Amino acid sequence: MTDNKIATVELGIGGPQIGVQGLGCMGMSEFYGDTDESAARETLETALAAGVTLFDTADVYGLGANEEFLAPFVGAHRDEITLATKFAIERKDDDPHYRGVRNDPAYIRSAVEDSLRRLNTDVIDLYYMHRRDPAVPLAESVGAMAELVRQGKVKQLGLSEVTGAELREAYAVHPIAALQSEWSLFSRDVERSAVPAAVELGVTVVPYSPLGRGFLTGSFTDAAKDLSQGDFRRFQPRFTGDNAKANAALLEPVHKIAAAHGASAAQVALAWVQQRAQVHGLTVVPIPGTRKSSRLLENVAATRLTLTDQELALLEPIAGQVAGDRYPDMSSTSAARE
Repeated sequence: MTDNKIATVELGIGGPQIGVQGLGCMGMSEFYGDTDESAARETLETALAAGVTLFDTADVYGLGANEEFLAPFVGAHRDEITLATKFAIERKDDDPHYRGVRNDPAYIRSAVEDSLRRLNTDVIDLYYMHRRDPAVPLAESVGAMAELVRQGKVKQLGLSEVTGAELREAYAVHPIAALQSEWSLFSRDVERSAVPAAVELGVTVVPYSPLGRGFLTGSFTDAAKDLSQGDFRRFQPRFTGDNAKANAALLEPVHKIAAAHGASAAQVALAWVQQRAQVHGLTVVPIPGTRKSSRLLENVAATRLTLTDQELALLEPIAGQVAGDRYPDMSSTSAARE
């Protein structure tokens, strides 16, 4: 590791060395309001220069637009980065509110070809099942994904929002390199069964939304009042009305600890997630999303911040007091199947 780059860890068992923090690219195309594309491209380059090498997207982000957006960056740095994308969430051009889940093998085979085309690459380093459809046997879905590995179209497999039992079942079909689930000071249901299974199997955990979709940073206090009409956080129960007011009050110890370290609230929240690696004894690579180089550099600096046992104790009760669910509809989350 050079002085200006973050530390590296192994992805799964026998996988590539990647930066201990990745970058979630979803917001560069959709969900968080308007994007300055040139600034977003600069952020990609800033991330790589800082040692961030895991870049995360999905076919559902912008109906494929995010994969297309990343393609030039992928082409310019193909041997330097680990490219992750996902399948399973189905949308319709004529119905912006529709969300379906597809795990059947025929869909998987079609989805990977579409992603390869949009990303303009011949192989995906880490291919995730984005959401689980319990109606499709997991062995069928993972079997189809394993076939993609044998064909050389995919290098490693990942699952998102699965339970510990599902992770074990999938791993029995083919090794799983990464589990991606929401994990933050506000969201800890992943610890129920998925984290212990990941420890047992040697699976890397990739927390998404480690900053509570920006709420933990203090960038907004009530989504309905503070965010633009096109921002999907306006529809998440935690971030509006009485829930938002109650949850904002929970951040007092975060700000107190940040002040003690001369750090930001975002850095404390990320440091807490990073330290789950030591707490649970596994590899943790969070993927905070940002469109700004300044925020990216702030985020990676958190990999060098270590919270004391006393500080961790102050933060421990927060998740249990959060008001509101992660999504308006929790049916596609692992929590719904525990």
